[in-house]
Amino acid sequence: MTMQTKPGPITSGTAQSTAIGLIVSLQVGGQLCGLPVHAVRDVLGPQTITRVPLAAPEIAGNLNLRGRIVTTIDLRKRLGLAPPDATPAMSVVTEHGPELYALLVDRVLEVVSVADRSLAPLPPTLAAGWARFGTGVYQLPEGLLIMLDVDRLLALSTRPA
Repeated sequence: MTMQTKPGPITSGTAQSTAIGLIVSLQVGGQLCGLPVHAVRDVLGPQTITRVPLAAPEIAGNLNLRGRIVTTIDLRKRLGLAPPDATPAMSVVTEHGPELYALLVDRVLEVVSVADRSLAPLPPTLAAGWARFGTGVYQLPEGLLIMLDVDRLLALSTRPA
């Protein structure tokens, strides 16, 4: 899969320049969301996932990534969203400590660049799951992108509401 960098809102200051961040944009439950590009190790298409008995509900199972066992987390369940009509077709692999995790998402869209200063606070009307794992929002031409916190998503002791 080829990801393209797309220019985002860039503001210029008089004394200092604005830092630009790169975000991998995703779609989960019809909502645009994103992860920092430095947190994404791989983007995978459909994979065989082996179910793990007695695992937490948000654990979809394990997959094999080049000989390494990767815990797969269903992002819809983690965010407290309704299950999809079809099995999520894509996984975003991220590293947390020595472990790899794959986040099941509906779609991986593209890499976008945003001005760090353009991150706005989460709206108070945001659903509980998004609010728990979001760090802020970016207004993009495609819509509102909720920035997700990878560390909070992977802290599996934190259950969705």
